[in-house]
Amino acid sequence: MVVTMTYRLFKYDKLLFFHRKKYCNNGIVDFKFKRNNSTSSCEFNTEVTFSNGTHLTLSGGKYARLSNGCAVASLGDTSVMVTAVAKETTSVRSFIPLSVDYRQKAAAAGRIPTNFLRREIGMNEHEILTSRLVDRSLRPLFPQEGNFETQIVCNMLAVDGVNDPDVVSINGASTALSISDIPWNGPVGAVRVGMVDNELKINPTRKEMQQSMLNLIVTAAKSHSVVMLEGFANDIPPQELRKAIKQGVKECQAIILSIQNLREKYGKKKMEMNVTKSEDTDEILAHIQTITENDIRSILTNFEHDKLSRDNAISRLCSHITGRVKEKYPHMENEAITSLFYTIVKQIFRSLIFETNRRCDGRNLDELRKISCQVDLFKPLHGSALFQRGQTQVLCTVTLDSLESALKMDTVSMLISGVKEKNFFLHYEFPPYATHDIGRTGVIGRREMGHGALAEKGLRHVLPKNYPFTIRLTSEVLESNGSSSMASICGGSLALMDAGVPISSPVAGVAMGLVTQCNKENPTQIIDYKILTDILGMEDYLGDMDFKIAGGKTGFTALQADIKIPGLPLKIVMETIERAWRAKGSIIEIMDDVLREPRKGQNDKMPVVEDLEIPVHQRGKLLGVGGTNLKKLFIETGVQVYPKDDYMYTLFAPNKEALKEAKEIIETLLQKEREPTLEFGAVYTAKIVEIRETGVMVTLYSNMTPALLPNSQLDQRKVFHPSALGLEVGQELKVKYFGRDPVSGHIRISRKVLQDPVYVARTLS
Repeated sequence: MVVTMTYRLFKYDKLLFFHRKKYCNNGIVDFKFKRNNSTSSCEFNTEVTFSNGTHLTLSGGKYARLSNGCAVASLGDTSVMVTAVAKETTSVRSFIPLSVDYRQKAAAAGRIPTNFLRREIGMNEHEILTSRLVDRSLRPLFPQEGNFETQIVCNMLAVDGVNDPDVVSINGASTALSISDIPWNGPVGAVRVGMVDNELKINPTRKEMQQSMLNLIVTAAKSHSVVMLEGFANDIPPQELRKAIKQGVKECQAIILSIQNLREKYGKKKMEMNVTKSEDTDEILAHIQTITENDIRSILTNFEHDKLSRDNAISRLCSHITGRVKEKYPHMENEAITSLFYTIVKQIFRSLIFETNRRCDGRNLDELRKISCQVDLFKPLHGSALFQRGQTQVLCTVTLDSLESALKMDTVSMLISGVKEKNFFLHYEFPPYATHDIGRTGVIGRREMGHGALAEKGLRHVLPKNYPFTIRLTSEVLESNGSSSMASICGGSLALMDAGVPISSPVAGVAMGLVTQCNKENPTQIIDYKILTDILGMEDYLGDMDFKIAGGKTGFTALQADIKIPGLPLKIVMETIERAWRAKGSIIEIMDDVLREPRKGQNDKMPVVEDLEIPVHQRGKLLGVGGTNLKKLFIETGVQVYPKDDYMYTLFAPNKEALKEAKEIIETLLQKEREPTLEFGAVYTAKIVEIRETGVMVTLYSNMTPALLPNSQLDQRKVFHPSALGLEVGQELKVKYFGRDPVSGHIRISRKVLQDPVYVARTLS
């Protein structure tokens, strides 16, 4: 790996102006001092070369200098500008006040937006998913006690259609935060890892990704620790997945080293965090622990509790303790007391796992919750399944429709991904009643969109190629106590098999958790840890990791790791993958007892597709004027007809009966007033039925569709209008038949050849 850097430093002084060049370790530093300007800036340019020869360029100091930090990251000709702005806040929050907005601009791709206003409006799904990707790569390294509300904006400047801007955005955000004065414990680096012909590729091009078995984004921090994982694969074995993660983490170290050098030479001094803490906070915390520890332990070790009863018991205890503490410390706010109480709950919850090797619901660390499955729930549906894992319940349904119903991609997303349309998509719904809440319904947030995208990735690669239907899979979470996205994969796999979709393997998913104990003097050093299989919701938000991983019988298909501590050692990641592999196999065995393989054959409720060849000259009869016949056919039978190629039409019917009825109607349309067979080269008597500027319309038989006898074939002389020959409607003419035009299917006839003296002489003889 090679890192080369060039710096240009501008310093402004009111009295001095001079220019001096100085050679330093890795580049050239230019110092310029100007008068009457108090603004300071620094232009820098850093290039990182990866092991496969690709280059990542990080630059800054030129744009958006009023932000806390700004950097431009480029890979190939794809460039993203990332800005970081922070404002101090005094509000008490239970989460880090960070927001990330990724925007893809049509101008960056040389396009104009296709909406009515012809400008970028709102955020599409790809932008939201990329924003989540950047957020999850940065959030673990923000100080937990941070009181700065921070916004990261990723602005796509240029896209070359070869390199994806998502990984570029992560590296740009890491650079912008590192050189800024915003408190952050970075930097991080990110790469995309592909696998083409069993060979790992770092930051592969879009064309290479089309042949890749793996699409994995790895975000890592220093000391080869993992911060975030996101990806999908085509049944990649666990040993290959581990190898790809290791290689990705290794390649990230060059980016981290480069950003660290930038921070040392150019970075601003970090702002001090004004953490408001009462003088007697430690005393109050100790007091709360003394009066609540036994009660909290009793609640967390009562294995009869379910999600609601456990949460209610802790909530009632919190309300009771708040009143008692308020009596002794009247100056304390209720929010502060509640925050301290739940700090004690988190400490006891985590310590109990280390003390007992059991969890709050009584399970062992590697034990799955009770699983039950059902399929074929509602007869009118094409496919349905109910998947229950503990108190997480998901209802999945499959709808099969014509290829015309495929999901069309917007122009910029199509240029970035290379995908024009998708004939498989998963819609994930998380209504408020799933967690015993009250809220708005029908609103799809970033969380729902991210979970649905992950479940879709987990199932996409087991679907058959060139499937003749568009597949819409819906996943509605009816109950939730952790891992609803992985339950969607399990239920979705069963629903697809219930619909008869020939998937290559059933797919199951499981969420893995982690609880760590760290060195008090060095919080980043893990001295002990426990890996949890199939985590509850409580184990998710009180733990240190949510590692979702899914796969079939022979390999993994999707993974997503949200790590809540500043980096995870590779050893723990590899052990988690191994345990997830065993858990996934156990889940598939349970699913096999309900439905082992896709259903064979067609039933009455399933749609059918059939290709129909229509002769060129009969297509007009099939379509009707303005497509009226096809519209009427759809209204009467529900059958859609659309062209497949130059010679074939495809019929999509909701069931076999509808297809049969539609074929009868089409046959009637084509055979109605069946035309006689004409002999090539034969002479026929034609009757004029219409006079046109271009010729005359004639019929050879009374039940035939009128054919055009063009002016060029009326006479040996050049004719500009049929009236020049005195032709009238109803007049009969002798014409010769020369077959049908192979493109348009129109009849080719001529009167002129019958007037040829050679032809007349041959006929008379």
